[in-house]
Amino acid sequence: MGERKLEIPDDGRSALTAMPTAFGHAVLGISALAVFPQEALPKRSWLLGIAVSIAPDLDVIAFRFGIPYSHPFGHRGFFHSLLFAWLVAATAAIVASSRSEPRRRPAVLAAYLFVCAASHGLLDTLTDGGLGIAILSPFSNRRFFAPWRPISVSPIGLRHFLLGPAGEVLLSELLWIGLPCIAVVLTAMYVRSRKPRHEGSR
Repeated sequence: MGERKLEIPDDGRSALTAMPTAFGHAVLGISALAVFPQEALPKRSWLLGIAVSIAPDLDVIAFRFGIPYSHPFGHRGFFHSLLFAWLVAATAAIVASSRSEPRRRPAVLAAYLFVCAASHGLLDTLTDGGLGIAILSPFSNRRFFAPWRPISVSPIGLRHFLLGPAGEVLLSELLWIGLPCIAVVLTAMYVRSRKPRHEGSR
């Protein structure tokens, strides 16, 4: 799939501003749960996983305040970085774990949420349009793309999405996000099923 050439003005007001849909990010967040020990996580951790996996795209609000796309705090800037992912994951894990049972482990929840949040920017590097991702912000404001970019870029806004390349985008995400996520979940289930079960105390 060739790169989609988009002309994006600096104010970011283009129908196509380069991101997978919220569905793609959410699917990855839910799937990542399969590789973590369930007994160490609070109930409904998957809801937190979805929330932090799509949270970075809230930075589109920056357009409303006149912050250009290419600004360090513009779309795909600091809020798509690994540092922001860590801050969000740590904060959410501390808050959630304070309300959970003692045997739940905040470090495991934080690790799961970090994978979800960090996956957002990393997935965006695989899209075929827009500006790159400031993964290393604030230490570097350089925007990165992956060498291989198979995911079709999605419009921001439901109207642009439905009137635009919705079918192409969803098919691309099914192929490059959905199928790998299914493979991860099935592999994790298989590995877990092969582990010997502890016998009850005698």
